[in-house]
Amino acid sequence: MTDTSIARRGGGSASAPAGRPRRSHRPPKKASGLNPKYIPYVLLVPGILVIGALLLYPMFQAFVISFQKVGIPQIRDVNPRPAEWLGWENYTKVFENDIFWSSLRNTLGFAAVTVSLTLIVGTAVGVLLNQLSKRMSTFLIIGIMFAWAVPPVAQGVIWRWLFDAEAGIINWALNLLPDFLSNALFGRADWTGQPWTNEAFSILLILVVTVLWSSFPFVAVSVLAGLKGIPGELYEAARVDGSGSWRTFWKITFPLLKPVFAVLTILSIIWDFKVFPQLYTLMNGPTNREAFNLSMFSYAEAFRSPPKMGSGAAIAVILTIILLVVTSFYIRQMVKSEDVQ
Repeated sequence: MTDTSIARRGGGSASAPAGRPRRSHRPPKKASGLNPKYIPYVLLVPGILVIGALLLYPMFQAFVISFQKVGIPQIRDVNPRPAEWLGWENYTKVFENDIFWSSLRNTLGFAAVTVSLTLIVGTAVGVLLNQLSKRMSTFLIIGIMFAWAVPPVAQGVIWRWLFDAEAGIINWALNLLPDFLSNALFGRADWTGQPWTNEAFSILLILVVTVLWSSFPFVAVSVLAGLKGIPGELYEAARVDGSGSWRTFWKITFPLLKPVFAVLTILSIIWDFKVFPQLYTLMNGPTNREAFNLSMFSYAEAFRSPPKMGSGAAIAVILTIILLVVTSFYIRQMVKSEDVQ
């Protein structure tokens, strides 16, 4: 007797023959109306809108204002006057101003020194952290990241207090040095009342220390994360071949971490070129023109009485163009080196 059933004449349901798959009575799913290749672009739309509202639109407005005369009549009156179109006049006045060129030198010199020191110190700390135990490494990472998390204005307040002429710890510590050692190193023995924040060179020196103190933890943690991804067999083979620590770094660590160093360098250049809150706090406002960088010069032109927002916007546009040129040049060199390899 076969294992099949015949449809019942009384209206009963018939079962399918054995071995034949039973058909599903569920309705077919409707395909999405959006082409899958467009889904990533749709997901990017909210982020693009936020960036456009918070970054691109203000940049466009600054670019427009840089060609206009915008002052008190345009921003404070009850019935503000329309801005006067000046063309390239703001840029011409900026380039003719001696303060612009001194600010440009300060910006370039500060960025070159600070970016170099940040990468060197951060890389050294990252390598040292990689040599420690997991518990000690975690403890030190938490400690140094506190410095990175301090807001820029608070950084300036902390280091301004440390270098205070009357109650600063730096002057107190220097006075503890033996007179012969202090004279040999610095040419003076008494540091009481030393006004560190009055001279342009000392202000920029403190600014370098401030930014270095707050920036190297990010580099160190990034380098440490990159080191964790390098196979340990490479270092073991290098030790077997008699390679020293310095040679191992340049032959193994640096080539494998080159993408990490490239990103860190670009970010450091961008951050250090436009340092503003720390310098503003150290100087207690735009007081010493010899210590201006381009960000401080732009602020002083735009908001110090009488406000010249057109000139301030022109300086900001020039700073943006310099950043684009420097970063694009670095990225181009990086791509060339990758192509050669």
